[in-house]
Amino acid sequence: MSTTKTWFITGTSSGFGRQLTERLLKRGDRVAATVRRRAAVEDLIAAYGDQLRVAELDVTDGAAVRNVVDGAFAALGTIDVIVNNAGYGLFAAVEEASAAQIRHVVDTNLHGSIAVIRAALPHLRAQGHGRILQVSSAGGQIAIPNYSYYHAAKWGIEGFCEAVAPEIAPFGIGLTIVEPGAAPTRFLDALATAPVMAEYDATPAGDVRRAITSGAISSDNDPGLVAEAMIASADGPDAPLRLPLGPDCYHHVRASLTARLDAHDAHREVALSVARAA
Repeated sequence: MSTTKTWFITGTSSGFGRQLTERLLKRGDRVAATVRRRAAVEDLIAAYGDQLRVAELDVTDGAAVRNVVDGAFAALGTIDVIVNNAGYGLFAAVEEASAAQIRHVVDTNLHGSIAVIRAALPHLRAQGHGRILQVSSAGGQIAIPNYSYYHAAKWGIEGFCEAVAPEIAPFGIGLTIVEPGAAPTRFLDALATAPVMAEYDATPAGDVRRAITSGAISSDNDPGLVAEAMIASADGPDAPLRLPLGPDCYHHVRASLTARLDAHDAHREVALSVARAA
């Protein structure tokens, strides 16, 4: 029996989406890839022909998301894995970002991901199986000054997925939140920014800005190995709710969770004190 899979992947022009697509095509899988501009994957189209289906898609357009997802299932039949990868970052202190920038980063990273999942679920339920890989980041569990709106979207999609996973498990559909650490993709190059306010220069927002500018924050994880770990997870029989990838992600998230638990426990007495008397 063939083990070839069919994948639907958003945001395949670069980064993890591109790494996934290249590896999957090389091993013989079929990929329905979405990009903002088709020219970004013309080399893969030329190399793999009908093995690769490409659609241009802006995930902030809900109607377009449904049309593209419906079209991919209609053309390919079964799709085994949905990878919600499209996204980008907004780097700005809380007052620096414009309302339009805030809406766009949330529309892309949160609403766009939700739209893809909602569009795919009727098809996955009908076929009785499937796996969803939702690409988040370490920033879906920790928070760093200047990334507040990016974190708002990533923490939001993690909460959404944590609630949805048990809802769809009875249909044979697994959902995994993928949390990569920093890697030398085009993420930093593609960061949206805003005019800097001098008032924030002497705050942690300014400290983070200077650390990034100086190169003090490294991106040591291998994007190819991240992609391989994602593929291995989707190939496996189980769907872990979260898949942390990278030593930085593992250690920073663990430290954050430990600190949050300590802070939570510090309020135990007052928390229990407001219960209604028996």
